[in-house]
This record gives sequence, structure tokens and C-alpha cells, in this order.
Amino acid sequence: MNPLRPPSSPPKRTRALVLIGLALLLMTGSLFLTRQSEPGTIIVTLPGGQEIETEVADTPQKIFFGLAFRESLPKGRGMLYIFDASDYHRLATKGFKIPVDMIWLDESRHVVYLVEEAKPCLADPCPFFGPPPEKTRYVIQTTAGFLKEQALKRGAELKFTLKM
Repeated sequence: MNPLRPPSSPPKRTRALVLIGLALLLMTGSLFLTRQSEPGTIIVTLPGGQEIETEVADTPQKIFFGLAFRESLPKGRGMLYIFDASDYHRLATKGFKIPVDMIWLDESRHVVYLVEEAKPCLADPCPFFGPPPEKTRYVIQTTAGFLKEQALKRGAELKFTLKM
């Protein structure tokens, strides 16, 4: 090797392979960074130990549509709305195909207001359910008949557990 001679550049083939490898690495990294996460699931436990497995309404679409357009809702399942702030929140059943029970909860997850058998609304104008008599932070929609079956009452405290 001559010390006065500059080192030879790597062959074009090697450079191309390195560039392809870097491109693949960048694409793989961006895939992991932008991958959509699975919908959140929170288990809501009632005072008697009964549970509702709730899908969290955590996107603008889910908040707006909720359970609309669903053909059925399995027993023990529901939708949990978590609002940014406590307020007098109202919900409608526009586009719903199934009746639902609704539970409004305050910041400390105590039941404030209940609606049994909210009927589906397929044509405007659709009625709103609520507002509750007090400000609430959460609303749960679950299968119609659940409230009657569980005898849930105002003031009951519910527990939330994130399903992993």
C-alpha cells in the first residue's frame, strides 16, 4: 500500500448495498413509529363483581359514531367514552341498530345518571339522552337490559382496569 496514494473508493456495488440496507432500516423504523395501536380495552367492574369489557372511544370517529352501525353487542361488552373534561354530556343513538343501556359517571367513577333501553334512531331528528343532573366525565354504553339485570343504582362506584 502506497502512503502517498489516496485509498481507493469502495466498489459501486458495495455502496449500493449499503444504501439499500439503510433504506430498509429507515422504512422498518418508520413502520414501528407510525403503527396504529390496538383499540384500548378497559374492564369496568361493578360493586357486585360483574364486569363489562369496554372498548374505549379514543378517536374522533369512535366518539362521534360510538356503537352506530353495529349489528350486535355481545353480553358483557360495551363502549366507554372518556371525555377531556367533566360536563353535562349528552349522547344520541343515531345510526344504532341495537338498543343500549347508558351509564354516566363522575370524575370519581360514581354513577350519576342511568338510561335503560335507549332505542336505536335510524332517521333524523334523533333524540339525545342526557344531560345528567351533574357534570360527568365518563359514559358507558352496554347491552340493553344490563342495568335491570345488575340492579345498578345511582351512587354506585365502578372500578376501571386497563386490559393488557
